[in-house]
Amino acid sequence: MSFKEDFPMLKSDIIYFDNCATTLKPNSVIDEISNYYKNYSANAHRGDYDISRVVDEKLLEVREKVGRFINSKSADEIVFTSGTTESLNLVIKGFFEDYLKANDEILTTKAEHASLILPLFEIAKKTNAKVKYIDLKDDLTLTMENVVKSVNKNTKVIALSHITNVIGDVRPIKEICKYAHEHGIIVLIDGAQSVPHEKVDVNDMDIDFLTFSAHKMLGPTGVGVLYGKEKYLSKVKPLILGGGMNAFFDSLMNVEYKDLPEKLEAGTQNLSGILGFGKALDYINEIGIDNIHKKEVELKKYMVDKMSKLKNIIIYNKDIENGIITFNVDGVFAQDVAAYLNKKKICVRVGNHCAKILSEVLGVKNTCRASLYFYNTKEEIDKFIEALDNDNILYESL
Repeated sequence: MSFKEDFPMLKSDIIYFDNCATTLKPNSVIDEISNYYKNYSANAHRGDYDISRVVDEKLLEVREKVGRFINSKSADEIVFTSGTTESLNLVIKGFFEDYLKANDEILTTKAEHASLILPLFEIAKKTNAKVKYIDLKDDLTLTMENVVKSVNKNTKVIALSHITNVIGDVRPIKEICKYAHEHGIIVLIDGAQSVPHEKVDVNDMDIDFLTFSAHKMLGPTGVGVLYGKEKYLSKVKPLILGGGMNAFFDSLMNVEYKDLPEKLEAGTQNLSGILGFGKALDYINEIGIDNIHKKEVELKKYMVDKMSKLKNIIIYNKDIENGIITFNVDGVFAQDVAAYLNKKKICVRVGNHCAKILSEVLGVKNTCRASLYFYNTKEEIDKFIEALDNDNILYESL
């Protein structure tokens, strides 16, 4: 199936293999954003006139759509943010700061993204809690066995990516949540790399908090989601105060906040982006999230098989079933590989991918990452392989 007619960027001559960073946008998303600005560009929850009510209704529709997508119990458990980064900060600073006490322990791994790790560092310093790292296997994956080994009576939080953005390993989240809850531990999951690629059911997995971004799943930038169980989400303190989130205040500093989710959504949000996100979810639902995952696994297997036949290619995550391929060209600096591929109009990501601690266990500071999505093709992969099958990459990158 060709998606070129749906995605304007696919009509260009580039090969886009940086879908972990952000995905391309279909016409339906672009058109909905334009439709908002052309036909009903009013604020939400502010106007007693028709076009403002249209915005209110459409926002509620998207909120309910997100809830159904991850199977939340209520649309009120869905908070719109600017992205995964804000969502993680909202939980960690707005909830864990009061929840954690001195000598409590937070379990995470050295493979996590900066957006999770850095707020954890800050809260640990403020509360005198401790950040501890669960050991990874030699292939840098996380096992349930190592999670269990790391838990002790002081463990209060487990904070992990569902799928990491470098190695791409899929963590056993349902099993982790079950074990954590048996020991009174709260679980925060970074779903930025999982929700766009495979089915995530917060009820079935029993996740306490889940965060993800619209722009990594065909939607606009500047829109994210924080899901939380109502019993925990209701205790999250808003980090931003202002219009839209308060029910009452007076000159004597008496203040009353609104109920969820408005309490955590101060100010005017990215309304056009949220509405565009709704169309992105429609597009994904039409294809089917299971079909998306199946296509990515098929494409990765094809790419890895081809890459494995090339000399001097080091692949760090051959056997993990998703669309992330992390690699290096032996003897060539990662940035030089990217510069060379860019001349061939092939887009890959290089560097530490915001997972700076991972180098302590990976053994290298910088890698190349090709990340696939359902609209990529085997023909694109063949061109990528042809470009890599070159002894003069370093010379040609200069």
